[in-house]
Amino acid sequence: MEIKEITSDEFNSFRNSFNVYSIYQTSEYGYIMNNQKFESMFIGLVDNKNILAASLILIERRKGFKYAYAPRGFLIDYNNYNLLETFTTLIKKYLSKKGIVAIKISPMIIKNVYDIKYDVISDNKYFDKTFENLKKLGYYHFGFNDYFESLKPRFEAIIDLNIPYYMLFNNIKKKYKTKIRSSEANGIKVYKGTNKELEYLYLQTSKKYPRDLNYFKDCYKYFSKNNNVEFFYTKLDTHKYLSVITKKYHDQEAICNHLNHSLNKDNNEKILSLKINADRLLDKLKKELIKATNYLKNYPEGIVTSSILVIKNKDEAFVLMDGYDNKYKYLNSKHLLIWKLIERYAGLGFKTFNLGGMTNPMLENNKFEGLNDFKTGFDAKAIEYIGDLELITNTPLYFMYRNTPFKIQNILKK
Repeated sequence: MEIKEITSDEFNSFRNSFNVYSIYQTSEYGYIMNNQKFESMFIGLVDNKNILAASLILIERRKGFKYAYAPRGFLIDYNNYNLLETFTTLIKKYLSKKGIVAIKISPMIIKNVYDIKYDVISDNKYFDKTFENLKKLGYYHFGFNDYFESLKPRFEAIIDLNIPYYMLFNNIKKKYKTKIRSSEANGIKVYKGTNKELEYLYLQTSKKYPRDLNYFKDCYKYFSKNNNVEFFYTKLDTHKYLSVITKKYHDQEAICNHLNHSLNKDNNEKILSLKINADRLLDKLKKELIKATNYLKNYPEGIVTSSILVIKNKDEAFVLMDGYDNKYKYLNSKHLLIWKLIERYAGLGFKTFNLGGMTNPMLENNKFEGLNDFKTGFDAKAIEYIGDLELITNTPLYFMYRNTPFKIQNILKK
């Protein structure tokens, strides 16, 4: 057996033999990251021309040294200790010869699965044994992190689409169903976009996500070659929105006039209380009417409010990135967008809809509680993975890498 570099076609063929793999374990992702200052290569454990394990390897310069990543880990049976041991021994030698100090992996080794109430509904009976085997083979575990400190999120929110269609909407939280209905009633519409509209996504995510617009364009470019990418955005129909708010205002005005008339006839505390609340709502709608009027005046073609980039990966639809314009958050367009995509991918026969990363659902005082609640509100299960592990591949260089002062780092980079 030997570790050798393989072609993208060989890698893709082997990858397709796996029942489950991530979009981060694809040749497309490797090409994308080439334009994000990473080198990429595909390696395989080959025995008599048969590939037994493989991986996408990304390489970056850190402190002037070469450091490798295997996003979402190796394509290997982690429960097969002999295979894992052989692969680990040989990849250490292979990467060491290339001057790579270490490799970090974030395997799709499931620890637990939680329901929307965050109760454990299934666990991996092989987890403890696999975890101990990895440590025995020299993999250092960075710990069971709670937030987004790892290479890839340790928790993901995944919706099961392989259920009766009527249950998909029924299983959504009641308050989210209300938001979905109100968003559509207020004039939010979902559009399928192209790479020409990707700037919407970039503008809505640039403050929280480190990748540039070219990253999104490359994602669209490479995954579109096999028709595996879709981009959607929502837009507020400002004509309809003004019409809806105008009607609400006039209806509320009629209620206030009726209460005024009743108050003149019968001045009691109950009617007075109703009148005060009705006037408050009328004042709120008046401000909303002014806002809606300005929306139509300034944006007669509509306002883009949210967007999402989805990668189709076998029978899974995966949210690579999504965003929204915070100024229009109150319109709940993202709720409508997610629901419409659940509806779409279920109809197309996809089994799961992966909403992407979340944080530890068991954590108290979670600063990302809102993010978790949003995703699980669509009846998503929380999948807990093992987290990040590091394998040192060249001990002398790794020692230098860990102990290189800042000034020498700059010299090495030059």
